[in-house]
Amino acid sequence: MTTTTTPSAGSGPALPFAPSVPSAPSVLAVRAVDPAVHRALLVRDDAGRPPVRSVDETGGAPLRCCLTRARAGERIALLSYAPLRRWAAETGAEPGPYDELGPVFVHDGPCEGPAGPGWPAGFHRGERVLRAYDRRGHILGGVLVGPDAAEAGAAALLADPEVAVVHVRAVDFGCFMHEVRRG
Repeated sequence: MTTTTTPSAGSGPALPFAPSVPSAPSVLAVRAVDPAVHRALLVRDDAGRPPVRSVDETGGAPLRCCLTRARAGERIALLSYAPLRRWAAETGAEPGPYDELGPVFVHDGPCEGPAGPGWPAGFHRGERVLRAYDRRGHILGGVLVGPDAAEAGAAALLADPEVAVVHVRAVDFGCFMHEVRRG
């Protein structure tokens, strides 16, 4: 988990379903795939299959274990991950049909997670979908933002007391990038 301090909601993007609140949370907890979970997923992923291992010849694969981009020639693994299921197990939520499984890249070997706290610099390229979930794990809504507005957008969504967690997702493939909670 990493944390980052963000500006108030008024300085971020206008979000169509976010309530009018005086200010957004000042600290966000940005969460990559936990190192212990990462190790387990390298044996069997959340779909019960072994990961697909490869070498990222050109570099750039978004690694969800440390929220960085793979370097050219780095060994990576593609596997199925159920982020809401993992969050629900930790919090006692019951997402029901909102529980979903999707592909993510991770290091094909040990990774201790992000190098430091804060929003993952250089990780996001292009637009992102921010998906807000309530304490049950049900989707409250989502918003499309540019890469420079994702952090402020997540903070604005989390300013709504009904929002328990935000998932940041890629637009092009819809893949889970990372989770954001209140710090």
